Amino acid sequence: MKNKPIYVEIPIKAKVNEVWRMTQTPELHEQWDLRFSSITYLPKKTEDEPQSFLYETKIGFGFTVSGWGRSVGTHNKNDGTKTSSLHFGTEQKISPIKEGKGYWQYIPTENGTTFLTQYDYEMRNGLFWRFIDFFFRPIMGWGTALSFDVLKRWLETGEQPRTQYIRFFSNSFLTFLFFFVWLYHGLIPKIVATHPVELSLLTSITSLDGGFAVNLVKVIGMMEIIFGFVWLIYRRKRYLFALQLIVFPIFMITTILADSSLWLHPFNPITFNLSLWFLSLIGFLLAKDLPTSKNCKRTRKV
Repeated sequence: MKNKPIYVEIPIKAKVNEVWRMTQTPELHEQWDLRFSSITYLPKKTEDEPQSFLYETKIGFGFTVSGWGRSVGTHNKNDGTKTSSLHFGTEQKISPIKEGKGYWQYIPTENGTTFLTQYDYEMRNGLFWRFIDFFFRPIMGWGTALSFDVLKRWLETGEQPRTQYIRFFSNSFLTFLFFFVWLYHGLIPKIVATHPVELSLLTSITSLDGGFAVNLVKVIGMMEIIFGFVWLIYRRKRYLFALQLIVFPIFMITTILADSSLWLHPFNPITFNLSLWFLSLIGFLLAKDLPTSKNCKRTRKV
């Protein structure tokens, strides 16, 4: 079964020539496109010769994929639409992609430009690489769409791509951190171990004891686990950060009132909740108007 080509489309409030400049100039292109770490144009023998270039993509852990590309054709329509065709590939065995083709299109609109791309690629031979492509292709589509939104924001608001990516990945890091914090504290000390400190704090606040207190601790643990997963599925992270800015001080004060000796402990509720409060504040400030792949269309109208 042949996979569908990757398609991404986004409206940009900028003229076609400006979008063209930001996407066809290597030192600008490499700043906003998450798929490339560097792009280097090679000298042309004649003006009509296709533009060849070399690219590099850092994939982490010190590994870099290098490849080649050629702008094999550019077409301008009478209505101002521009189309740039591309042929690319790499000989490196570490890359799932062997070779690919696609195009960028710039369509003038009343409010600016509709910028879109469609491309496809050949995977390296073998069942293993077909399995890898099951995960790799959605990641490539997501990376393309996120990059397009970063470009859009750069042109429309002036915010540099580097700043956008710092905010985006910091937000992602904090998302997984809080997912882990809520999951761990709901699962381990409350459900798996039902730690005595958890029970003593609850009984101090509610005057409950016995099996009912144990069950209530487990229920609270389940609620914390659910809230942890909310961090993964709820898109408006800024609301979650705001909620935690209220919740963590309450947790800190309530815990100390329940057992005043806890503030003497290492990694006590004061330092723990205060640290999480400051991380929530940082997340709240960073999460405003983040770039997102969801601002792009991913299927073409027939």
